[in-house]
Amino acid sequence: MRACETGPVFWRAIRLGVALLLVAASALAEGTPIPHGTLELIAEKWIEKQSLAAGEEFDVGLHFQLEKGWHIYWINPGDSGEPPRVDWHLAAGLTAGAIDWPTPRRLEDSSTIVDYGYEDAVVLVVPMHADLRLAAQKIVQLGADVKLLVCSHDMCIPGKAQLLLTIPIEAHASSPHSRRADLLTGTHESFPGPPPTSWKFSAADAKDSLVLTANLGQSKGLHITQALFFPLAESQIANAAPQKLVPAANGFRLTLRKTDQLLKPIERLKGVLTISGENSNLSESYLIDAPVSLNMNHERRNP
Repeated sequence: MRACETGPVFWRAIRLGVALLLVAASALAEGTPIPHGTLELIAEKWIEKQSLAAGEEFDVGLHFQLEKGWHIYWINPGDSGEPPRVDWHLAAGLTAGAIDWPTPRRLEDSSTIVDYGYEDAVVLVVPMHADLRLAAQKIVQLGADVKLLVCSHDMCIPGKAQLLLTIPIEAHASSPHSRRADLLTGTHESFPGPPPTSWKFSAADAKDSLVLTANLGQSKGLHITQALFFPLAESQIANAAPQKLVPAANGFRLTLRKTDQLLKPIERLKGVLTISGENSNLSESYLIDAPVSLNMNHERRNP
């Protein structure tokens, strides 16, 4: 039994579809060399339709292909490293949004150092908006200066790449864009989506730990056996510390050890939560934004 509701599943599938289209499109051109890999700038609507209409929303992707044993980093790199940085050079009328990061992996260098990032191939998706002013142009160019750090377990190498993409412009917007369901399978990238609306999350500050509580409502037959939290902000939790999962009647609690570098109380716990369940096909990742309250029971025990 899947725990997802129609809305979140559809939203997640759309993001996965974008990644698939971008990965497939990348075969049409060679990537720019970076340390131990290649990087390519690709646009999903241009690849499908050969042009872009003024007034449309579309996505571009930074497609990384990395040699075996090398990785790049998530927005929160963990205990070391740094994420890719992009400086956009866009024609007037084009605007870029924030990077949409796929769910990262734990990159364990040792028992005391854990990073968050990506190995093999990954697409970082960036939403774009084409203003109606672009209708007067025949082509538009997207430029990106990318700085990154490519690492193995033994060393890190800084790299940079200058990318350019030229896209033809249509005078009028075409019919609404759709993505076929058969394009939504087989990708190695996964984008976290919002949890089902019936699920509720909260967090408690328990002195040396943060306790994330999940109430999954009436999700019958759903028994969470594994959960892993990736904090959006750095220096909040001890990345290498075990995350203790305790099942509850309608969900679970996940205890996260605080880092010694935490300088002020956390008001909201934000990040990506991956969960898997027993006796179900559940293996999903969700965007979490949970309010943090003081654990009063702990305070009474420890005045």
